[in-house]
Amino acid sequence: MFSLQRLLGKEDKFFTLLEASAEEARTSVQALVRLSKTLDKPSAVGDFAYSREKDKQITREISAAVYSTFVTALEREDIEELSNALYKIPKMIDKFTTRLLATPQHVRGIDFSTQITLLERATDVVLELVKSLRQGMDLDRVKELNDKLQFLESEADNHMMSLYKDLFSGKHEPLQVIVLKDLYELLEKVIDRCRDAGNVIANIALKHS
Repeated sequence: MFSLQRLLGKEDKFFTLLEASAEEARTSVQALVRLSKTLDKPSAVGDFAYSREKDKQITREISAAVYSTFVTALEREDIEELSNALYKIPKMIDKFTTRLLATPQHVRGIDFSTQITLLERATDVVLELVKSLRQGMDLDRVKELNDKLQFLESEADNHMMSLYKDLFSGKHEPLQVIVLKDLYELLEKVIDRCRDAGNVIANIALKHS
């Protein structure tokens, strides 16, 4: 085990900001859950705009804190890499939402629930991993959590194959196939961004175990 807090000179703000960023990633998925149930009520879009702007501010604060607080070069790189990985989760969800709402005629009646459920589970794990930084990190626990992310990614990949099979079955209009393929793949990329964040934390744990 090691204490990242000790390595960062007991600067509590790093943990608070990284945890806040992970919380925003989870919040963006929760907003996506609400939106998926009310596609005909675009008022839910405001949730994404607020969460996205909040996460941008958190990321800027982390970047500023890194260069105004004494840390080694390696630690600076680790913090920035994790911050960037977390930032990309709501960023990708925002991209998905924008395209979803641009083509409502092609998504009515489409079930995104399996992918979104996997995203909920993945962002929960990411938040748990980030929170583990504050008290120190148990390498075995980190591996267990990161393995969960790898499993969820595998589940998402398997589900993606079934979605492709349905898309190319011939029962959808060509334009709808294009739209849905893009949307499905964007959700798949969100899972990948969660995995990336987990891998960053796992690498930090390995370097300092």
